Amino acid sequence: HTHSHRHHARPPSTSALQPQPPVLTMKTSLARTSANTVDTEAAFGQVGINMHKGKGGTMDYAPDSPAPRAPVAWVHGNPGPFGLLCFGMTTCTAMFVITGWVPSTFNQVVVGYAAMFGGFGQLVAGVLELIKGNTFAGTAFSSYGCFWMGYAYYRTLEIQGIVKSASVQARTGDALYHGLWGFLTLAFFVVTLRKNGGLQTIFSTLVITFWLLAASSFSPKAKMAAGYFGVFCGGSAIYTAIAMLYQDELGISIPGVRPTHYI
Repeated sequence: HTHSHRHHARPPSTSALQPQPPVLTMKTSLARTSANTVDTEAAFGQVGINMHKGKGGTMDYAPDSPAPRAPVAWVHGNPGPFGLLCFGMTTCTAMFVITGWVPSTFNQVVVGYAAMFGGFGQLVAGVLELIKGNTFAGTAFSSYGCFWMGYAYYRTLEIQGIVKSASVQARTGDALYHGLWGFLTLAFFVVTLRKNGGLQTIFSTLVITFWLLAASSFSPKAKMAAGYFGVFCGGSAIYTAIAMLYQDELGISIPGVRPTHYI
């Protein structure tokens, strides 16, 4: 008798019928490149994972690239005290002549001082402030630095007899010139309302000084008053510079540099 054996196939397991998640290999992911990268910091504690969108909408994974380095600062110090000293010292020196404390022949010293310290030095301070991202300080220092360099150039021509004094030959133009600088300084003063009391004192008295200088083309008394206000303005700049220097270097806070917020 021949016996036939029937072999019954076993039914597939239920686990085999369930969809399996796709297997992503590191070898495959490293071989693919893409332009769009989305950084998804993983919680593994070591490296993140970059999800690269490849062709066909598939997502690949690759080791995260090193974090970008912070930009290197070009200016490490604070140019503010230097710029204020350039302005304050030069302003006081120029006002010594206007007040009559020194003879007019001292103008030759003022010219050299204005060209180098008040002009070039203050312009350098302004450029450094702009590099640091301080728009107001950079704009103000650069503006007044150029003002003093222009003043030194004109006075040099006047002393050498190449041109005549504008206060005598063009009084209206000289008055409008100083008046215009007064309005520019007034615009700067508005910004100082969010700075500190020292800067507010400097710019408010400088506005008055410029407008008195504008009036001095027609009034000797206005010229004398401009000299005294100018000395006070320059002295305020020197004081504020020293206050900032003490605060930065010694940690000593003296009145005038506390931040304000009037507007």
